[in-house]
Parts: sequence; C-alpha cells; structure tokens
Amino acid sequence: MQTRATQILQEVFGHAAFRPVQEQIIESVLTGKDTLAVMPTGGGKSLCYQIPALVHEGICLVVSPLIALMKDQVDGLQKKGIKAAAVFSGMSRREIDLTLDNCIYGDYKFLYVSPERLKSDLFIERFRQMKVNLIAVDEAHCISQWGYDFRPPYLEIAEIRKYHPGVSVLALTASATPQVCADILEKLEMKNPAEFHKSFARKNLSYSVRQVENKLEKGIEILSRIDGTAIWYVRNRQATHQIARALTQIGIPASAYHAGLSMQDRSMRQEAWMKNEVRVMVSTNAFGMGIDKPDVRVVLHSDLPENLENYYQEAGRAGRDTQKAYAVLMANQQDFEKVLDRAALVYAPLDFVKRVYQCLANYFRIAVGSNMLSSFDFEWSEFANTYDLGVLETFYTLKLLEEEGFIGLSESYYSPSKIHFLVDPSKLYEIQIAYAKLDPLVKIIMRTYGGNVFSDYIKIQEAKIAKALGIAEQAVISGLKKLEELEVMVYDQRKDKPQITFLTPRYDAGKLPLNFKRIELRRELTLEKAKRMVEYADQATLCRTQYIQEYFGEETDEDCGVCDVCIAKRKNAHPNATEEKLKQKFLETLKANEGLTKEQLFAELRLPASAQNLGYLRKLEDQGFITLLPNGTLTTSGHE
Repeated sequence: MQTRATQILQEVFGHAAFRPVQEQIIESVLTGKDTLAVMPTGGGKSLCYQIPALVHEGICLVVSPLIALMKDQVDGLQKKGIKAAAVFSGMSRREIDLTLDNCIYGDYKFLYVSPERLKSDLFIERFRQMKVNLIAVDEAHCISQWGYDFRPPYLEIAEIRKYHPGVSVLALTASATPQVCADILEKLEMKNPAEFHKSFARKNLSYSVRQVENKLEKGIEILSRIDGTAIWYVRNRQATHQIARALTQIGIPASAYHAGLSMQDRSMRQEAWMKNEVRVMVSTNAFGMGIDKPDVRVVLHSDLPENLENYYQEAGRAGRDTQKAYAVLMANQQDFEKVLDRAALVYAPLDFVKRVYQCLANYFRIAVGSNMLSSFDFEWSEFANTYDLGVLETFYTLKLLEEEGFIGLSESYYSPSKIHFLVDPSKLYEIQIAYAKLDPLVKIIMRTYGGNVFSDYIKIQEAKIAKALGIAEQAVISGLKKLEELEVMVYDQRKDKPQITFLTPRYDAGKLPLNFKRIELRRELTLEKAKRMVEYADQATLCRTQYIQEYFGEETDEDCGVCDVCIAKRKNAHPNATEEKLKQKFLETLKANEGLTKEQLFAELRLPASAQNLGYLRKLEDQGFITLLPNGTLTTSGHE
C-alpha cells in the first residue's frame, strides 16, 4: 500500500522511489524520534525533512549556515507551490518581522534560518507562537568543536528546543567522524536518538592521485581520455581564469567561476555548464554547493584542500547518476609542504586578531556596545588592503572571529530587489492623486504583482517595469526611492556583494573575550586534518575509498577495486594480463585504421604516450606483430 510519504515523493518531488537509507530516516522522523543522519554528498538529505514536514500539520524550521543554498531551497519549494520563507543576514528588520508573522498566520510549511538569528528576541518571540512540526539542522557538524567548520551560533539550537519541547530534531551532515557525531547528539540534547549512517563508499567513483609537476598538462590528458562534464577545483581566483583560457584555446570549452565575479556572470556561467554548453567549470570551492548536476564524469583538483572532509564533498560531485566517474587529485611534494604551512597560519597571534577586530569597528564606524545583528556589504581583500593587514592572514583571522561567534561571513549571493507597500489601498490612491508623476509606476506595480505587495515582500525586476512603461530603468529606481521616501513602501534594492554580520554588540578590542583553550584545540585539530589530507595523497598502499571510510569511522576491509591503488595492485599481481589487453587494443585499432603513426594510435586509443606504453609497442614490433614502415606509419604484420 502506498504511504503518504511515498505519495508526496512521487507527486510533489517527481521521484519514483526513495534512495537507500532515505526511507528509514523519514520513518524515524515521522514517528517523532530525534534522528541523526550522516549522508554523503548527493544522498538526498533535504527530502529527509521536507517529506515529513509535508506529511504533518505545521511548519518545519530548517537551520542552515549556507545562504545561497537556503535561497535555492526556498525558490525550489515555491515553484512546487509550497509556501517557504527564509531569514538570514542582510535582510532588514522590517522584512524579517513580516516574514516571521507570515510563518505564524500564513500557512507556511518551511522557515529556513541562519543560526545567528536564533538568539534574537524578535525570532524567539515569533518562534514560540508557531505551530512547529520539526526542527531540521543542516550541516550539523558545524555544532561540534571537533568538526572542520565549527560555528558557535549552532549551540543556540538546543536553547530553542525548550519553546517546543515535544518537537523532534533531525540533524543532517554529509561528513562527520565518530567524534563529531557524538558531539552533535550531546550538543543538540537528543533523547534516545535514532542514528543512520550511509556508507561513505561510492562504488561508481574511482579516486586517483597523480603526483606530477605539470598539472595543466596532466589535467588536459585526463580530460582527453574521459568524456563528459567536469569540474576542476583550484585554490585561487587567478588560476580559474588561466586554466579555463588554456583549455578553451585547445578546444575544450571551459569557464572560470569564483566569488569575485558578479552574480549575473556566475549565473550565466553556471547555466551554460548545466546545459552542457561549457564542458569544464574551473572553480574555487565557491562552486558546487547545492548544484544538482548528476552527470559530472570527472572532478579534478590541482590544489590540495585543507582536509579530507572538504575533498570528499567536492570530489563527491562526480557521478551522482551512479554511472562510472572519476575524482583525480594532482599534487606534488611542494603542495604537501604548502598545505601544512597554511594550516599553521590559520590561527594568527591573538594581538593580530584584536587588531583586525578594531580595524573592522573603524571600517564600519561602530561604537562600543552597538550594532548587534547589523549586516554590511564587505569585500575582505579590500578591507585588508585598506589597513595593510596582509590578505591571507586577514582571511584566516576573520574566519577565527566567525568561529568565536563575533561575526558571520557570507559569500556574495544574489538578492533580487523587493518591495512591500506599507499603506492600505485607499491611502495609496491619495498618493497617486497627490503625486501624479508616480501614478503610472504604482499602476504598473499593481497590475504586474497584484495585491500581495500589501501583505508580503515581492521580488521585482526594475528593467521589466521600465520596459512596460517605456522609460529608463534609472527613472523606475528613482520613482521607487521616492515612494520609499514618502513612507508608502519599503524598497530593498538588489544585492550582489559578500556580507559581514556583527553577531554581538561591539566589544572593546582589548577586552575581546576569546576562548584561548578552544582556539588552541582548533589549531591542533586543523594541523592534524592537514596531515591526514597529505597522508591520503602521499600513500599508495591502502585503497583510496577504504582510507576515506576509515577516516570517517566506517570499519571495512573491502577494497573498492577501481581506485589507482587497487588498479596498481591488480596490475602487479597480473602484469601479463595488462600487456595482453594492450596488445589486443593495438592490433584491433591498427587493423581497423591502417596507416596510423604512433602518435595517432595513442590518440585513437586515448592513451598517454608514456615510456611504459611505448615499451609495449616496441615489444610488439620486436615480436613481429607490428611493422613500422619507412613513412613512419604502423601496420599489423598479419599474424596473431
């Protein structure tokens, strides 16, 4: 018999059946149990709270630190006709106020919030009045000091449980070690929790490490042998452009992507890649979160990530369609030293931390004791250069201040322009008469967006309004600003910049209450994680998948059979089998294509002209299977 959950899965989300473990997690949540789900990237985590929330009456609170991901989820749900809203840094108090009111009275099913919002009086007061059916905590590893992405505001989640003591919590994470899992259960005050751990093994994903000096050459060689869409991860913005340009010049369509591009540029590039108009996205780690492209065939890394958690998440974007895919890490000894040196830099001397905090206060002219939960546009490199602080040191120090709960940082995300009328229709009509120039603008807004502008914040496109009125876009913006000035409406112009949010009232920098013990612990942890990343890349004895499984606490003695280590073991065990296979390939290709040169033969087979492969070819010549003609082409000699 079809359950309500299966019906929603099929009718609302368009999936025929649940993925492994999904169904058990959903059943656990539906029975009201506190639940921890560790599901690797691409495992379908969001459905684990979305379906139970739609089965039960009331609203689901989703806590997530990723603003871009929240916005994607809300947009996706709204397109399906499901009422969903989000509250995050960068929104005005008035908009937050209205959004929370709608979640109490407006039949909303999902409210996404960033963790720093949980401690505000405005949120708590409204949250108490909501009919909550579930609290879902995404990226739950952020609550643990043993995790790679610790965020103190996450500790507030347990505090809000007291307002709805009967409501269960679902904690979701893609990468958590046993120590982190234990911490999640404790910090979220989970009672008799159910735990679900989907295996970290991906049978269709082949992990490899190539220790090379020329990574561009190796990357091109890999892309010429593996067809299909690819992501190529690098550490800095400049490299995204250099590699994308080099690939495009040799006929591999590629595009650069990083947080420094305008939102319009990023959207266009992402869309072109999603539609397969661009084959390779060369990106910093700003790309990939929440992007659901199942047919990525290869993920390349030419820089070592800081830890295996990050590497596993990024590499895991390959092969989500369960077809054969590859994750290749290109590295050398210099990279190993660099990642360890960088890990030692992550926690700056405390005097420098206080100096950066003081410079932030000066930069935004914030007085001691003020500006809690205020958000500002913020380019950290520009800030660092203004005060001559050193760009990399500043970046790590801002991350430390975030870890300590003083500030919140978000990558640039696109927030479209929004409007909301503050007056009733009769008052609006008076304004239209008194300010005749604004009358056409008000009329087109009402005709285009309807009466919802009185009850909600509505997304608008100034260009679309300008086209309909036959005037310049700037004239529309001026008219909207005039209506705001007259206190007729709220007009939030589109945003496209990174944001910094002050999560506490501003402290005197000299008395900044830093948790020295925790900082020291995190310093050691960061270095240990960097060492394990290097060990993964530098070892060639343990199956790559098995190494990852054991890192995340999954006990196994099963080899994957498809990583570079497993393949090398198999070749060493049966060296003649590899030679025999190559012999057949060479002979079959030459029979079908007479007159190939050595270079053309290797290009046809998509094999590198390595010393080993050239050696096999010479052996076949010596044995009389192949003849090299005076014109430099090869032919089969007629006997097998």
